[in-house]
Amino acid sequence: MKKLVLAIAFIGMGSVAMAQQTTPQDRQAKRAEFQQKMQQKEDDHLAQMQKDLNLNPTQVTQIKALHEKRKAEMKADFDKNKDSRQAKMEQMKAKKAQMDADMKNILTPEQYTKWQADRKTKMDGKKAAMKQRRGTVMNMPMNTATPAVN
Repeated sequence: MKKLVLAIAFIGMGSVAMAQQTTPQDRQAKRAEFQQKMQQKEDDHLAQMQKDLNLNPTQVTQIKALHEKRKAEMKADFDKNKDSRQAKMEQMKAKKAQMDADMKNILTPEQYTKWQADRKTKMDGKKAAMKQRRGTVMNMPMNTATPAVN
């Protein structure tokens, strides 16, 4: 009975994993959509700043140029550090694989399966919290009220 349940679980997980595969065209479309959304958010943010701070057109142009310059600098830094980031990711993956192997040797098969499920649940919770925080931060209104002076 346990083998049957385990076999059904593996088949179910395999079919879900296969259904989540994306094609390069899907990734390109998602990337373009994401870039478009980010550009819209930047434009909305700049419009909100213009309204809140009562900016003149020259100031808006200067702020937009500053944002573009900063974005280019951040991209250059990101590209410059790409190799070291990839090396660190490989080290982290190797450490995770070693941890999994060590835990598999220490725990019984049932304990190991439960440990993996618990770890996945915690990771999913962290991802959801991060996604929620990201959405909350991106939608926060800008506080431009002048403080009261006594």
